[in-house]
Amino acid sequence: MKITKAEFVTSAVAPDHYPIHELPEVALAGRSNVGKSSFINKICQRKALARTSSKPGKTQTLNFFNINDEIMFVDVPGYGYAKVSKTEREKWGIMMEQYLTSQSALRGVVLLVDIRHEPSSDDVTMYNFLKHYEIPVIVVATKLDKIKKAQRQKHEAAVKRKLQFESTDRFVAFSAETAEGKDEAWKAIYDLLTREED
Repeated sequence: MKITKAEFVTSAVAPDHYPIHELPEVALAGRSNVGKSSFINKICQRKALARTSSKPGKTQTLNFFNINDEIMFVDVPGYGYAKVSKTEREKWGIMMEQYLTSQSALRGVVLLVDIRHEPSSDDVTMYNFLKHYEIPVIVVATKLDKIKKAQRQKHEAAVKRKLQFESTDRFVAFSAETAEGKDEAWKAIYDLLTREED
């Protein structure tokens, strides 16, 4: 996948702020410290397209990125960060739910989880939410470089078991450090788009 254009378009908190365009959208969701920004930057071959932060919970809006004039990536606020107030968390929840259930351009969600650990209750809730609303999902397990190759199968099985992962969904093990899984992630994303067009 050759990236010729990758640019931030706008931030939004409500439907009347969403950018007007004709591109299919793919949302990216996950815990605050799962590496969403690193995933976006690595697969788009940009060092700082999405801002990475040492402080989890910094993304507080829906951030839209135009990729190659072909896809709009939508980075949604990270969930599960304890230091954010309950009120703030609820606001994010409403904003995400509104976007995920009402945006006609949405083709699917890339749900990022940390392959080193069992998915959290928030990860499970998000996966179940997407399944309930029949939103296509790709599970991307990040930080692959942090575990030994011999342990990969065991960790992948643990993630799938906890999520009650459905075999019809796509699973990609990914490392932002080594770019392993990058091509597979792009293939899964493009399969989402073409599946919608069939």
